[in-house]
Amino acid sequence: MTKIRIAVQKSGRLNEDSLAILKDCGISIDNGKDQLKATSRNFPLEVFYLRNGDIPQYLRDGVVDIAIIGENVLIEKGKDISIAERLNFSKCRVSLAVPKGVTYNSIKDFEGKKIATSYPNTVKEYLASKGVTADLHIINGSVEIAPNIGLAYGICDIVSSGSTLFKNNLKEVEVMLKSEAVLAVSPTISEERKELLKKIQFRIKSVLQARNNKYVLMNAPNDKLDEIIAILPGMRSPTVLPLAEEGWSSVHTVINRETFWEVIDELKAAGAEGILVCPIEKMVL
Repeated sequence: MTKIRIAVQKSGRLNEDSLAILKDCGISIDNGKDQLKATSRNFPLEVFYLRNGDIPQYLRDGVVDIAIIGENVLIEKGKDISIAERLNFSKCRVSLAVPKGVTYNSIKDFEGKKIATSYPNTVKEYLASKGVTADLHIINGSVEIAPNIGLAYGICDIVSSGSTLFKNNLKEVEVMLKSEAVLAVSPTISEERKELLKKIQFRIKSVLQARNNKYVLMNAPNDKLDEIIAILPGMRSPTVLPLAEEGWSSVHTVINRETFWEVIDELKAAGAEGILVCPIEKMVL
């Protein structure tokens, strides 16, 4: 049986989030400690655990068919590789930072200065777009220490919470790009494996829709139903069922988590009572 081969980061937060979404997609993976390759027992899929920076080349060479990878890595090393799905997790920024004590005015402050980074291509392209020329010091690993030891004026690195910069007495001064985990596809993937990819994409979309929405039930007085229904942003239209108590109905709908609290406030103001909120496991649209 043909199996689709997926690469995930060998360790770290992206590894955990990648395996979590595969699990939510109903794909069980038999992986032991320190394994570099594992197989799913209920889906034709093999998992390769690789260094994040190596994944674009493995995709390009056709060693793996798909990968869950940070978009920032593709921008740096794999602009020729296509993205099948944006996964809405492992979000971060690729930013320039300088010591806290430095007075920063604009990107022009980097002119002629030395920047330590693991993202030379991204930095070069960004600086060129701003008409700035700088000297890049390429470091594969922690770059935050570079300004403190006099190795560089500033750094370029990924930033999520900003705590690492803070601990190293640095401040973020330019956001070059925003990134999240994506499902990337090898340019050499076979037609047979594309069919398996479609199945995985269908499951991922169902999981992501569920993560982004809440199932909501509420009691509503019948004389307020029209007003309450007008507030609801349901998938098509809410479900309305009569309650045993005369003059009342039960209203069921789905609300996006980004607007959830605003909508709930409006519903309460309109007369909705006994509002229950439930997580959604999957949403098949």
